[in-house]
Amino acid sequence: MQVRADQLQAQLADGARGGLQPLYTVVGDEPLLQQEAADAIRTAARAAGCSEREVFNVSGAHFDWSGVLGAAQERSLFAESKIIEIRIPSGKPGKEGSDALQRYTERLPEGVVTLVLLPAVEYAQLKSGWYTALQTQGVMVKVEPVERPALPTWIARRLASQGQRVREGEEGQRTLAFFADRVEGNLLAAHQEISKLALLYPPGELSAEQVESAVLNVARYDVRQLCEAVLAGQVARAWRMLDGLKAEGESPVAVHWPLADDLRALQRVRQALDEGQPMPMALNAARVWGPRQRQIERAAPLLSQRALTRLVMAASLCDGIAKGLRRPDWPEDPWEALRRLILMTLHFTAASRGGSASRGAGAAPLVLNA
Repeated sequence: MQVRADQLQAQLADGARGGLQPLYTVVGDEPLLQQEAADAIRTAARAAGCSEREVFNVSGAHFDWSGVLGAAQERSLFAESKIIEIRIPSGKPGKEGSDALQRYTERLPEGVVTLVLLPAVEYAQLKSGWYTALQTQGVMVKVEPVERPALPTWIARRLASQGQRVREGEEGQRTLAFFADRVEGNLLAAHQEISKLALLYPPGELSAEQVESAVLNVARYDVRQLCEAVLAGQVARAWRMLDGLKAEGESPVAVHWPLADDLRALQRVRQALDEGQPMPMALNAARVWGPRQRQIERAAPLLSQRALTRLVMAASLCDGIAKGLRRPDWPEDPWEALRRLILMTLHFTAASRGGSASRGAGAAPLVLNA
């Protein structure tokens, strides 16, 4: 059975749908939503009498799976039922782990609720025996990221759950948009700010001033979100995030690396597409998976191989500047070099969309020397 994260509470409470099941797998890269889903399962398991909990962190190829299989068969002296939690942060259990998980799911132990935690798995793993076994023998909870356009609605729902709301109409929409801009897709940060509003103000309507005073000047910028904005051609958002990362003291090297990695991945995907490969095969060959897959998939058709060659070369120059080297015709300041690299990327994506990368608040004149 497969359910969305927002359907989990209903599944746990619905006797007609089986209620609490012996096996749950929570899959996704959004830390807050994965944590909340896991907490809901643990709470339901404890309510059903699982007073003991064992946690196994699968790290590396030499993890001993016999401990997991043994724990499932052991009867506790102190509890009738227990929770076994298997965390696989890499998303790859390995050959021994694949065999162990399939054996485990074939004979789920009585009196045990098993919780498996995974990141968003690679495309090649979706049809693997171990992943299929988890999906067919238990409940698979998919934790999907909340995309930027949906974030204001997500914030409004969270406020409503604690008895608060913004004002109706255009003012309320502006307030939610401001809130979303400040947290920039970081759901954990948004959750913290929403919880803060519950502590500061009673249930009821929140004014724009109350929301702004609570969340203003909070450091909430994320490098991956910057890459998303650049590949999506969101000029004003990219500048705001770049300035925010600089103000928060982030390293230029740490900002440059994921952007350069995306450009290299785009170049590999574009080459595969030009050779006649379909998009799914091109993404898989370029080792692009998870939420990043959607970003690369949208951007690849907009950029030619020639443009990507220039961008990858510019990223290489920018890398040297971020590490202290000097390049002719490039700014000496690493942040200004990053700004130029982003401008170049926005220029090519905007040109393909029929727009202009120089539009937007605070945009600098476009210079493409590389």
